[in-house]
Amino acid sequence: MSKISSQKVCFATHNLSKVYITGDIEVHALRDVTLEIYEGESVVLLGPSGSGKSTLLNILGGIDRPSSGHVSFRGLDMTARTESELTQFRRQNVGFVFQFYNLIPSLTARENVEIVTEISSDPMPAADALNMVGLSERIDHFPAQLSGGEQQRVAIARAIAKRPGVLLCDEPTGALDSKTGVVVLDAIARIGEELGTTIAIITHNASIADMADRVMSFADGHIVDIKENASRAPALGLHW
Repeated sequence: MSKISSQKVCFATHNLSKVYITGDIEVHALRDVTLEIYEGESVVLLGPSGSGKSTLLNILGGIDRPSSGHVSFRGLDMTARTESELTQFRRQNVGFVFQFYNLIPSLTARENVEIVTEISSDPMPAADALNMVGLSERIDHFPAQLSGGEQQRVAIARAIAKRPGVLLCDEPTGALDSKTGVVVLDAIARIGEELGTTIAIITHNASIADMADRVMSFADGHIVDIKENASRAPALGLHW
């Protein structure tokens, strides 16, 4: 048994499918996806645009619903949850990081993070979250005073400030150059190491795969390969 598969299951899906219908056109975004993601592991979902990665992440995060199949979180079936229950699930358990930072321009870094801490049951102080991503000295700066990489790290701090069990990242380095991107990935990796957070990162960049415990490769809505890395490469050592 591998080191990863001996851990408790965080997410599990069974024959998960998602079909989007526009008029007479059906788009099959996911096709019978069955997988497990374990507590505390770091997973990279790798594949080209349109392969189903973001759709899967949105279903795992409770943003979207499957057309068929099942998804569970820590053994609890998520498929039949009400919208209110899914909202509570997202609020209590999931941090999201997207390609675009979605910071409020008129608020400082601290205030952007505090938006989340004000609605969380057991948040960490915004200053602590920003310190975890190396931005203690930029805490009172506005987004316009920050670089793209710094803005993304504020977004990461905002996502982790509520102490989520899961961090879901959709192309977190997609708008960044390589040098800046590895700094952002290093911040994400340290979150997993220090907080024990389960992390899933979507990317089309194969170079990022080396920092994960496992790599799930997608094509045409299917998982076509799952590979377990013998060891995780440090994010700051990645190149693309």
